Amino acid sequence: MGKYFGTDGFRGEANKNLTFEHAIQIGRFLGWYYGVNQGKKAKVVIGKDTRRSSYMYEYALCTGLMASGADAYIMHVTTTPSVAYITRVDDFDCGIMISASHNPYYDNGIKLLNGSGEKMDEETILKVEDYLDGKLELPVAERDDIGRTVDYVAGRNRYIGHMISMSKYSFKDIKVGLDVANGSAWQIARAVFDALGAKVYVINDRPDGFNINNDCGCTHIEHLQKFVIENGLDVGFAYDGDADRCLAVDEKGNIITGDHVLYIYGLYMKERGKLLNNKVVTTVMSNFGLYKALDKVGIEYDKTAVGDKYVYENMVQTGNRLGGEQSGHTIFSKYETTGDGILTSLKIMEVMLAKEKPLSELAAPVVFYPQVLKNVRVKSKPEAQNDPDVQAAVKAVADALGDTGRILVRESGTEPLIRVMVEAETDEICQKYVDEVISVIEAKGHLA
Repeated sequence: MGKYFGTDGFRGEANKNLTFEHAIQIGRFLGWYYGVNQGKKAKVVIGKDTRRSSYMYEYALCTGLMASGADAYIMHVTTTPSVAYITRVDDFDCGIMISASHNPYYDNGIKLLNGSGEKMDEETILKVEDYLDGKLELPVAERDDIGRTVDYVAGRNRYIGHMISMSKYSFKDIKVGLDVANGSAWQIARAVFDALGAKVYVINDRPDGFNINNDCGCTHIEHLQKFVIENGLDVGFAYDGDADRCLAVDEKGNIITGDHVLYIYGLYMKERGKLLNNKVVTTVMSNFGLYKALDKVGIEYDKTAVGDKYVYENMVQTGNRLGGEQSGHTIFSKYETTGDGILTSLKIMEVMLAKEKPLSELAAPVVFYPQVLKNVRVKSKPEAQNDPDVQAAVKAVADALGDTGRILVRESGTEPLIRVMVEAETDEICQKYVDEVISVIEAKGHLA
């Protein structure tokens, strides 16, 4: 990770850690780097989520891009995976998504994508940061070379058509619940499911600039669980603010995590001879229960660091076709370069319809170990993580658990948090050991 950009872009509180000046500078650099620097006029596509500040960053990025001679194509409110898709298929030099994903409305972020719709490479990100730090001087465009903005809502519509084409089945008469988190998917998800014939029930589809992720979406899936039960729905899907994540709810109201999706779709691929390398890609946050279920059906797995960026890197290097995170980022690399919540929904529906089974039955073989995860806000993530006493406490827990569980302590890639997670045979054991480690972090004065 760089000075400004983490695993998922440059993120921070709007006009505090991430300012409109930062956005102008990022636009200035990208417009020059992909344009004048390469002897042509750059074309950059931009999408945003529903946060109030997203409009400010959109205009600021466009200002910087045009000042460097680039043309900025604006998709307006749309999803991160839609920007990745359009960047790739419409031959843009790069793509930009304005979103802080699952964070509250007052945070925002700028995600950069290369011309293939993949997360920007580290080398280019470091050049952007050099410009942010004043290490480079760039010319401004003049006269005929000044850039322009182009309304590109057609790109969003093309993505909707692409999603519809991804389904092999009609959803006629299937009752589907959608929690669109007052975010990027608020219009797109319903359009896709309506077109496929489902009976669609939508909640949290009234964005006002401040209610994105607010007690809704996949970070508050309890509301969708209740909604599915009360309305007798066949399945429910919940997204985050930029809709690159999806968690599901089965017809009984049970949560279906990204780990369940890897098992359900991984087995479906294996049964059809489509699971290349006979392997799925997980992260270190995947539950023991997933690995046990995969072992039983003879599916192998790789483990990466937390972050869909690392999952995708593994998939590119190995040719693995399916990977993801427990939190709901699932990547189907045959179709997309990033996690796509709506595509994940369609793939779950595909397995349900192909096997003619309810989601609860498909997910039943994955029996989770109890897990407790607590986020601790700290002054300095590296100092807290590397404190010898904290490390000693973590080792003591690991030794005590042995083969009956595990502990994972890691830094958040997007927030000033240390995440402490324990899996064990009971919730009580998990809670006990998580609290022991957090008490050491607090005693050493690391809490913010």
